[in-house]
Amino acid sequence: MDAHPPGRPGNPRGGAAWRLAEIQTIEDLARVLRELRRRHARRQAGAALTYRELAARTGWSHGIIGEYLSGRILPPTDRFDVLVGLLGATAAEQGALATARDQVEENRRRTMSPAHPVPRQLPADVSGFTGRAGPLAELDAMLPAPGERRPAAPICVLAGTAGVGKTALAVHWAHRVAERFPDGQLYVDLCGYDTERPISPADALDGLLRGLGVRGQDIPYGQAERTARYRTLLADRRVLVVLDNAHGAEQVRPLLPGGPSCFAVVTSRDDLAGLVAREGARRIDLRTLTPEESVALLRALIGPHLDEAPADAAALAGCCARLPLALRIAAELATTHPDMTPAALLADLRDEQGRLDLLDAGGDPRTAVRSVFSWSYRHLTDGGARAFGLLGLHPGREFDAYALAALAGTDLARARALMEELARGHLVERAGPGRFRMHDLLRAYATERATERATERATERATERAAERAADGPVALTRLLDHYLSTAAAAMDVLFPHERGRPAVPPPRTPAPPVDEPGRALRWLDLERPTLVAAALHAERHGLPRHSADLSRTLWRHFEVGCHHQEAFAVHTCAVRAAEATGEGRAATLANLGTVHWWLGDHRTARECFQRSLAAAREDGDLHAEARALGRLGVVGERLGALPEALAHLRDALAISRRAGDPHGEGVQLVNLGALCRRLGRHDEAEEHQRAAAAVFAGLGDSRLEGYALGNLGALYSMLGRHDEALTALERALANCRTAGDPGGEAAALAAMGLVHLRLERHPEALDHLHRALAISRDTGDRSLETETLNTLGETLCAMDEPDAALVRHRSARALTEETGDRYEHARALEGIARALDGAGAASEAREHWRAALAVYLALGVPEAERVRAHLAE
Repeated sequence: MDAHPPGRPGNPRGGAAWRLAEIQTIEDLARVLRELRRRHARRQAGAALTYRELAARTGWSHGIIGEYLSGRILPPTDRFDVLVGLLGATAAEQGALATARDQVEENRRRTMSPAHPVPRQLPADVSGFTGRAGPLAELDAMLPAPGERRPAAPICVLAGTAGVGKTALAVHWAHRVAERFPDGQLYVDLCGYDTERPISPADALDGLLRGLGVRGQDIPYGQAERTARYRTLLADRRVLVVLDNAHGAEQVRPLLPGGPSCFAVVTSRDDLAGLVAREGARRIDLRTLTPEESVALLRALIGPHLDEAPADAAALAGCCARLPLALRIAAELATTHPDMTPAALLADLRDEQGRLDLLDAGGDPRTAVRSVFSWSYRHLTDGGARAFGLLGLHPGREFDAYALAALAGTDLARARALMEELARGHLVERAGPGRFRMHDLLRAYATERATERATERATERATERAAERAADGPVALTRLLDHYLSTAAAAMDVLFPHERGRPAVPPPRTPAPPVDEPGRALRWLDLERPTLVAAALHAERHGLPRHSADLSRTLWRHFEVGCHHQEAFAVHTCAVRAAEATGEGRAATLANLGTVHWWLGDHRTARECFQRSLAAAREDGDLHAEARALGRLGVVGERLGALPEALAHLRDALAISRRAGDPHGEGVQLVNLGALCRRLGRHDEAEEHQRAAAAVFAGLGDSRLEGYALGNLGALYSMLGRHDEALTALERALANCRTAGDPGGEAAALAAMGLVHLRLERHPEALDHLHRALAISRDTGDRSLETETLNTLGETLCAMDEPDAALVRHRSARALTEETGDRYEHARALEGIARALDGAGAASEAREHWRAALAVYLALGVPEAERVRAHLAE
């Protein structure tokens, strides 16, 4: 889409009649500055002061002047006074504007808290925490003294074996010192030893940025860009960052704060020697609790009557290997069976250890943990034991009662009761309102128990009941995947009711969460997105490929609109394998995967995926899939410069959509066809197609794609010199895309608006819109739009007599096109480089670039070739 909406310039009143009440924001103040600049030019009967001239008079960079005049940065008081003086403000105006500037700064200060929320992400403090005096003192000693400024943020690594209490110590200490970090506390469980999929740094950064108030659509795609944004937000803020359960230094490095005002605590079973050597982290090695600390923890959890048999208490602690996780489980069992003395508990545990033959296995203290788990497991109710084992089958890191209801095939009330039983026994832990998770050691044990349970029952008599329970695991997993798929389908039906091509999904057989209105549907998808990704991968790996392919076919639009490219790539990649294994859903999953490559600028790989999708659609006789594949081939062909072929594909896609009776698909193809006709100079056809598309989407109630059509109309009107009509259409496009939460459409609208302002010679307004569009395009990973916006920025800067700055933008655009293969924008970048070089006096070099641009334009068959010919003729 080439869409875009406008920011109307203000009409400040001159002299003492200026109304200060109209100036409330940085943007308002910047509009006044731009009007002063234009008024100064009129009074001098010449051109407005260029950024270069203002830079020469002030000694500031022309870049920072552009930031001041576009409203991106509020000038400091002293600079503001100088600037308004240079722009010809009267003495009365200068005084009024100084007051207005101070009011704007005060407004910003008052609204800073909502813009920068204070995260409070620490899990609940551990009850009955005892011991660890030495490590706590070491952590305290690492805190900077009041007023002390250190060169880098302190990093502490808490290393030790599984179940030794690393997380408990980190969280307990973090709560103790939270007041020292008034700007918040961030927490992320990196799941470094998760057997399925540890959290990648990029995914962890996604959560951290959301915790710092960044909207999902504003989170950059690339890991490096996410790290940069994260460290920028943490700069000069006092934030405590807890990175729990890390696998290695490479998982941690991108998540470390950059400035010295923060503090990072990392827990890991690894010693993270690389982090110590390179980043200067201090490692604290956690051992098992001392005998005294172990007994003290048992006493805190069980009660003082434990002192009646101190020898038994000490022996009980020894049987738990003095590991806090095992001690807590044992203590919970003791409190729920008050009739059992410490001696009886000890004998029971020893019997279990003997039965499992796990008293000693190479001296590893973790060997005792499994026996404690087994001991606790045997004391669960039958329903609790079954629920515990079934939760070991869950592919995600978090789950709720709805998930357990699906696994167990029971109602919601029963599932909630079972979850509470497991939580009381410390076999699951709370992860938020209504949500739970399981320690990875317990998860491994639960998986083992689910497998053993099926094996044991498979050997029972071949009664109907025994056979049913032997298949408990596979049936339960299928029910769980059905639950996620049906709920996702229901949510997508609410959010995108006109979308065609999603698989037919049966209604849920188990309780489903409410997703019956857009807010609830989007919240559920955002909350469960990591689980949905894990479910798709798990299904493909464990013999349930249909669910993997169907999740891809169901969720692709949510991934696309929300710019969740990494999740999309993971789901669609495994879905393609699953679809090829079953022969079902190949066309849709290949198109989904190709769309991710296309969005990220890998046009050649995208074309290969779309070609395979087209072949599969034709083989299956699926008209909707055929039209979609042809449409995508048309769009990517346009980027690669195959314009006649692209035109043919889009016309075929339109005809097939109409034949299939798919108005939504018809509207999509009209938008794409109209955009290509505009590039080919067929303006009447372009307008006809976009108007028809807007009418289709308006009739369907799809305001988001109506915004796309309106945006393309606006771009066309601007090209034809109908700038007022262009701005009107683009304003509507921007509003529609923002309301729909589509950052890609929003950025395209902003970029097109920038081009309109450039043509109207409103250069500061053009820069403002283009900078915002560029930021969003980079955040969303839309390399095509990034390239277009860089070229428009270069053209704007050239028009502002800034050839050096323009050259930088055009060369960046050219570099991107060399990666993506976008031939039209490549030619446009070459033309821009030529214009900038000519403006800088390098006529010979400029001529070479114009010739190169002309060759590409001629090969494409676009009207821009005549413009370049004219330059060369001059």
